[in-house]
Amino acid sequence: MESRWLEDFLSLVDTRNFSRSAQARYTTQPAFSRRIKSLEEWVGAQLFNRTSQPVTLTLAGERFRPVAEDVLRRLLQGREEARRIGDTTASTIRFAATHSLSLNFFSGWLRSIETRSHTFNTRLDTSQFHDCIQLLQRGDSHFLISYTHPVIQMNLPHEHFTSKMVLRDKLVPVTLPDSSGQPVDRLPGTEDEPVHYLGYSETSAIGRVVEQLISDNAGSLHLKRVFVSHMAAVLKVMSSEGRGTAWLPESHLAQEFANGTLVRAGDERWEIPINVRVIRSLDPLPAASEELWALIPGEVDTDWG
Repeated sequence: MESRWLEDFLSLVDTRNFSRSAQARYTTQPAFSRRIKSLEEWVGAQLFNRTSQPVTLTLAGERFRPVAEDVLRRLLQGREEARRIGDTTASTIRFAATHSLSLNFFSGWLRSIETRSHTFNTRLDTSQFHDCIQLLQRGDSHFLISYTHPVIQMNLPHEHFTSKMVLRDKLVPVTLPDSSGQPVDRLPGTEDEPVHYLGYSETSAIGRVVEQLISDNAGSLHLKRVFVSHMAAVLKVMSSEGRGTAWLPESHLAQEFANGTLVRAGDERWEIPINVRVIRSLDPLPAASEELWALIPGEVDTDWG
């Protein structure tokens, strides 16, 4: 049995889609499917029901899931502990964050911590949401900085991971203003004139939150999706150029709102509360990481909402 089979299994548990997991695991779908089949042969039971869309876990798969999570976590964290013993860079605090939070949140937040203590030796790995989750699970990062919302499935067991909330934010629909400062596109749109919508790709965590809002208001919200990207920064540029309406974190829009290059495309009905959390393993971290964790204000919790 190969450890990467467990990573493949947990990726498919998360995405429930073979092609998306193959993409996330940087392999072809046939190769990914063969590895899942090899794991099932090793276990001696079918783990996924492939007749449903999205795919679902069988009863055997449900029973195997916590075992896979625990084995992989222990294996990778054991590797990390052994690596730290002889690692001269053990004082480096490693973070993982999505592109949006890396560009618009991390630097200011870290500076606010360091002004109350001292400058830490840090490293930031920026990637897509699923990859960031895996970096934390593998022990390749000490902290994950992530948007959280009940719709976003973290797949981080509460008995092994904890968090602190560091920002209350919200996703707001924005668009280009007209000459009078009013939104060019205004939600909810009409059936005859739907609002042009700039969407997130299926790999985006906050994209899932936006899609849930759209689904919940399918009868009253009229949109036409004209562009897709997994990066909020790209959607902001496209919206600023008049390509359509995008749901963006309010904390990223202070300059645009101040100079009037973007305006809200709708009222509070279309805004979505969302939080930013710093997430870590409950296992002991290196001294520098534990020091920084103690400096982060807020209560410790395991609420990924």
